[in-house]
Amino acid sequence: MPSLLSITAHFFLQIAVILVTYRLLWPLFRRLAQVQVVAIMVAGFLLGPSVLGWLWPTGQQWLFPTTLTIGAETIPHPNLTAIYVVGQLGLVLYMFLVGASFKVEILGAHVKQAGVTSAAGIGVPLVLGGAVGWWMVSLGGYFTDKVEHWQGGLFVAAAVAITAFPMLAWIIYDSGLLNTRLGTMALSCAAVDDACSWVLLATVVATAKGSAEGAVLAVGGGLAYLVFMLFVGRRLLARLETWTPPRADTEQAGGIPIAHVSVILLVVLTASWFTDVVGIYSVFGAFVAGAVMPRGALLDKIRDRFEPLVAYLLLPAFFIYSGLNTRLDLILDPATLAMAAVVLVVSFAAKFGAVGLAARSQGMSWYEAGSMGALANARGLMELILLNIGFEAGLISGKLYTILALMTIVTTFVATPLQRLFERRLQRSGAKFGPAGEEPHGLDPEYSGTQPKSGTSG
Repeated sequence: MPSLLSITAHFFLQIAVILVTYRLLWPLFRRLAQVQVVAIMVAGFLLGPSVLGWLWPTGQQWLFPTTLTIGAETIPHPNLTAIYVVGQLGLVLYMFLVGASFKVEILGAHVKQAGVTSAAGIGVPLVLGGAVGWWMVSLGGYFTDKVEHWQGGLFVAAAVAITAFPMLAWIIYDSGLLNTRLGTMALSCAAVDDACSWVLLATVVATAKGSAEGAVLAVGGGLAYLVFMLFVGRRLLARLETWTPPRADTEQAGGIPIAHVSVILLVVLTASWFTDVVGIYSVFGAFVAGAVMPRGALLDKIRDRFEPLVAYLLLPAFFIYSGLNTRLDLILDPATLAMAAVVLVVSFAAKFGAVGLAARSQGMSWYEAGSMGALANARGLMELILLNIGFEAGLISGKLYTILALMTIVTTFVATPLQRLFERRLQRSGAKFGPAGEEPHGLDPEYSGTQPKSGTSG
C-alpha cells in the first residue's frame, strides 16, 4: 500500500500532466472555434487507455493507475479515488457558480417557449432512445444481466436526453450569450431535461437493485429540496448581503469576509450532500443553491475568486477519471461500430432536430432555433456523470460506456461551431441575439460572434 506522501506526490504530478496536456491542445481547439472546456475534456480522454495507453501502455498505467493488488485482493488505486473526489468537488463548486449566474428574470419572460422546447428535448429522446436501449438489451453485450429491456430503454433515453449543463454554461459564457434569451432558454431547457434524465436514471438504478422506493425518494426528495430553497433558503441567504459577522470573523480573503465564504461553502456542500442522498445527485443541489443566492457585490466577488481555481484546477480531474473508463478497443468490431453510428444519429435527431423544430414552432427564427438545437445537443459533463453512475452501479458494459462517451465527444465538439455558424449568418443580416431574442445590430466588420465576452473560461 503506497504511503500518504507518495499518493499525494503522485496526485500532484497527475494534475500537472492534465493541465499541461490541456494547455498544449488549447491553441488548436481555439482555431477550431471550440471553448476551453472541450480541450480539457479531450485531454482527459487522450490520457486514458484509448490513446496514451495504446501508444505507451507502461507509462500510462504508471501515471494513472486504476487498481492496486494487495495479496490476492484487487482494489481501486488510492490515486484513482483522489482524482474522483477532487473531480466531484470541482463539479459541485462549478455548478454552484453556474446557478449563481443564472438569469431568472429573462426566463420569466419566455416561460412558454422554454416549456415547449424542454418538452421536445425530453419527449423525443424518450421515444427514440428508449427504442434503441430496448434493442441493445435484446442484442446483449451492452448492458449487464440484471438490466431488463425497459430499464435499458430508460437508461439510453436518459443518455440521449441529457444536455451538458455545466459545459453549456461555459459555452454560453465564452460566446457572450449569458444575458440573451437564447442563452437563458438554453440553460433552462438543459436544467429541465437533465432533471428528468436524472429521475429516469434514478428509476433504473433503484429498480435494478430491487428498490422502487429509490425512484420515489429521488422525485419526492428533489421536489422537497427545491421548494425549501425557493421559499425558505432564498430568504435566509438574502440576509448575507446585509449581515455583519462577529468581530472575530471580520477577517477578509480577497475582499470577501471569511465568515460569508464559510456560510456559502456550508450551504453548497450540504445541499450537494442532500441531493446525492435522495438520488437527484449533487450537481443539482449545488446549482439550485447558486440560483437562489442573493445577487449583488458579494456574489460577484465569490464568482471572480472561485471560477479560475474551480475551472482550471479541480474540474479537469473529473475528465481524466472519465477518460480512464473509456476504451476504444471494445467497439472496433463492425457490429458495435454500426451501433455507435445508430446512437450518434439518434442523438442528433432527438436533441438538435427536436429542440430546433420546437423552438421554431414557438416563433423563433431559424437562426435562433438552430442555435438552440445546437446548444442542446452538447452533452459533455452531464453525460459523463450519468455514464459513471451507470458503470459503477453495474448497469452498463465497458462497450456501451465507450459508445456513449464517443457520442458525448462528437456532440459536444460540434455544438459551438454549429451555434456560431447560425450566429454569423444572423449577424450578416444585421441582427444579434439579445434579451428579447433577435435585435438590430448593424453590420459590424469587427463582430464575428466568436470572441469571449464574459466569464473566466475564455
